[in-house]
Amino acid sequence: MSEGKKIDLRCCDNLELMATIPNNTIDLIYCDILYGTGKDFMDYKDLYPMREIIEEHYLPRLKEMHRILKNTGSIYLQMDSRISHWVRCLLDEVFGYGNFRNELIWCYNTGGKSKKWFSKKHDVILWYSKSNKYKFFPDAISEKRGTQKRNNLKKIIENGETFYVCRANGKEYRYSENDSILLNDWWIDIPQMQQHHPDRTGYYSQKPKELIERIIMASSNEGDLVADFYSGSFTTAVVCNELNRNFIGCDINPNAYEIGKKRVGDFNKNFEPQTLFGNEM
Repeated sequence: MSEGKKIDLRCCDNLELMATIPNNTIDLIYCDILYGTGKDFMDYKDLYPMREIIEEHYLPRLKEMHRILKNTGSIYLQMDSRISHWVRCLLDEVFGYGNFRNELIWCYNTGGKSKKWFSKKHDVILWYSKSNKYKFFPDAISEKRGTQKRNNLKKIIENGETFYVCRANGKEYRYSENDSILLNDWWIDIPQMQQHHPDRTGYYSQKPKELIERIIMASSNEGDLVADFYSGSFTTAVVCNELNRNFIGCDINPNAYEIGKKRVGDFNKNFEPQTLFGNEM
């Protein structure tokens, strides 16, 4: 671990942890929240999908997240379509409708199919900022245009550099092979994790590192403090460790906590969880 970087893993209720964190402290919050399936999983019990239950659980937690987030900070909450409409209303209430930035759609094609309805193969990620001074670095997650000819543009070479050209309304638009292609709000390039994936921990709702890397790189700098209050398999902690971000996060499940310590420890053999705020729980 680089000098000065801190990774704080906790096994506790997230409200208890957030209560120890000072105002305006966190640079970025990413949480893969409870999806409201009403099911009991091996590692956790999900919320029942009723508006009153969703509001009772999330409203006090969102208020705490707003309090501890810096004015330049952002929050990304990942969920599926069962509760995204309710959570978005709560985010509008707490963070303000004007601070809504994106509804991101992460598409995948793994798992079973249904003959009763169109197969549900996407997650919703709601991105809100605390103010209009938020951090966003689209070039950090963009791809180069490259040599592929796109959208039937005309290819020309001038002074050894390749351009793709089109005309519209009497104007000429040029795109270099070295230009960045900025991402849309729907992502189809990151697959869901297969059971044989080498990073698989056995935790039911584990998300691919590439997904969390994209969010962290888009909305934080090296040395920033990233929080995940529904850490699960602690993939966010692993990614922060690799991308030179500080991390604080928790899960109420002791098994998840042990998975997190092992995963970060596999990256850094001398790893010991550190306490950034309050006392260790």
